[in-house]
Amino acid sequence: MNDESPDLQTSSAPGEARVQPDAGSEPAAVKKKRSKVSAKAATAAIEARIGHKFADAELLATAFTHVSALKSSRKRGDSYQRLEFLGDHVLGLVVSDMLYRAFPNANEGELSKRLADLVRKESCADVAKSLGLIDDIKLGAVGAGAGARLRKSVLGDICEAVIGAIFLDGGYTAAAQFVERNWVERMRKPRRPLRDPKTVLQEWAQGKGLPTPVYREVERTGPHHDPQFRVAVDLPGLEPAEGLGGSKRAAEKVAASVMIEREGVEGVGGGNNDS
Repeated sequence: MNDESPDLQTSSAPGEARVQPDAGSEPAAVKKKRSKVSAKAATAAIEARIGHKFADAELLATAFTHVSALKSSRKRGDSYQRLEFLGDHVLGLVVSDMLYRAFPNANEGELSKRLADLVRKESCADVAKSLGLIDDIKLGAVGAGAGARLRKSVLGDICEAVIGAIFLDGGYTAAAQFVERNWVERMRKPRRPLRDPKTVLQEWAQGKGLPTPVYREVERTGPHHDPQFRVAVDLPGLEPAEGLGGSKRAAEKVAASVMIEREGVEGVGGGNNDS
């Protein structure tokens, strides 16, 4: 008699010992069911992070599928690339609408600069990273080091693909809600200067009928090879604002930014670089 008989539970006659299934194996159907449960849990975890429950889970799976993970018989369209294309344009529309409503006094040029900063790949990658999406990307057979580099390089694409998937699954409103949740703070605090703060302050002063702002050096400290300048900017009727920098120009820009922020002037994203 072969001891390697299938692990099945069969009815035994009274008094006979019941054959116990091997704990180290389980039927294929059970394994398949367990795999499906695990996949559903993973999908639910991603949905919770991005804030949208998909009616069509295949859209979400496609959004995370890199072309390297496709079988040779499948089309490249089964990767995230088509969704990335769609999501890129949906993102541009939603952010354009956000900017139009948030900055009613900004001209077309300023709105375009803000838009370009918010929808660039680096910004999208930051959003994907903040949502913890990097480990959900499906790659093909690549080495660990190559896989890590590839995941980082496509993070921005994945974020746009997710937006495209949400748009197809839930419509414009659902996609807009996702974008607004993850871009509103970035919109309010752009990471890069959009306009020279000295120019913005001068234009604002002229609009108020004030003279050109006057910058004066208050103090210079530090060694000759590494000086630090403290500069104040003056406008009639306003308290002076001061800034520190490694050059007079940098300190002037910081001082202008301080006055701009204090007076609630629109039109600049920062001013603390040395250029």
